[in-house]
Amino acid sequence: MQVSKRFLALLKQQLAQFADRPDLRMLVVYAALPSADGEPSLLSIGEWPQPGLALQGGMSEPAPEPGSTRRWLALRDGPLLLGALRIDTDCWPWPTPLSDRLEATALCLTEALKLDLEQQRLGRQLALRDDQLKLLVHQLRNPLAALRTFGQLLRRRLEGDSANQALVDNLLSEQHQINRYLEAIDQLTQTPLLPPAEGGLQPLLLPPAFSREDLRSLNQVLEPLIERAAGTAALQGRRWAPPGELPTLPCNAAAVSEIVANLLENAFRYSRAGGCVGLSCHEQDDTLRLAVWDEGPEIPDAEREQIFRKGERGSTGKALAGSGLGLALARDLAERSGGALELLTPPSRLDPQLPPAGNVFQLSLPKTPVPPKEAASN
Repeated sequence: MQVSKRFLALLKQQLAQFADRPDLRMLVVYAALPSADGEPSLLSIGEWPQPGLALQGGMSEPAPEPGSTRRWLALRDGPLLLGALRIDTDCWPWPTPLSDRLEATALCLTEALKLDLEQQRLGRQLALRDDQLKLLVHQLRNPLAALRTFGQLLRRRLEGDSANQALVDNLLSEQHQINRYLEAIDQLTQTPLLPPAEGGLQPLLLPPAFSREDLRSLNQVLEPLIERAAGTAALQGRRWAPPGELPTLPCNAAAVSEIVANLLENAFRYSRAGGCVGLSCHEQDDTLRLAVWDEGPEIPDAEREQIFRKGERGSTGKALAGSGLGLALARDLAERSGGALELLTPPSRLDPQLPPAGNVFQLSLPKTPVPPKEAASN
């Protein structure tokens, strides 16, 4: 068993506190090691005031020095023996103050050793998961490359068939987006874990690939999403209300694409069958507003902030598959881009011509894009 430097520092501090006890001759802390015959071996990992001894399973321990008594306090996690604290003293029974201090020290070392071993176990699990994730990313690159090649060949064969070429272009665009996700996952496996930002979800929800400044025209960013939404509506047999002419303002392409894609997916997944889904866009002073709306059922008042928290889902959608991450990611990206994401109900609140029942998720962004890294520090 190996213990961390932090545990050894705590161990040294715990043993040093007994320097005021002249009736103590030696303290030794052992860690329990598994052995082939099932009998644990005890390995010395700390001692005071002089080096201790390692006790191997089946070996007899050295006798106490003449005139001293030896006692042991087990360091246990339930039935599991983690180690032991050996105490050589000039007296027995121990005075109450000494007994209390030794018991407290044994308890402290037990809890610290449990945490240390658990941290090591989690570290091994994380390393194994990272290795598996890297392997999966590597293996996924080959079929994605094949899809891109076949898509490009199919597009070439459809020369002159603009309608079907557009469908192939959309497939190639989606393949490119999946590649971006793979690159982001690959970077996450190579980046040390950071503590969560205060009040934010950036370390978990915003991979490095999506934090780079990538400015493109809004109409270019939304065009493939609008076409995808139209196709989804046709397959589901519902009406789709696209926006009018889109502005050519520059925007943070990765963030806007991710937010709007999540909002549209939620609208098609959770709104009532056959209900209309729409996207609207308008400018107000220095702000650009994008709104995705549907025809219900309306999200209850008590859940309208809860659904933006990571892992939380509204009661109207719990029967359907989902992770509860989409809206948390969308709001986090919006705020990191200098904007906001809010829920409005009903759609007619946004425009009297829209349905009188349903939900609207409105994304507000500054017309002059804010780089995500700058927004994160504001």
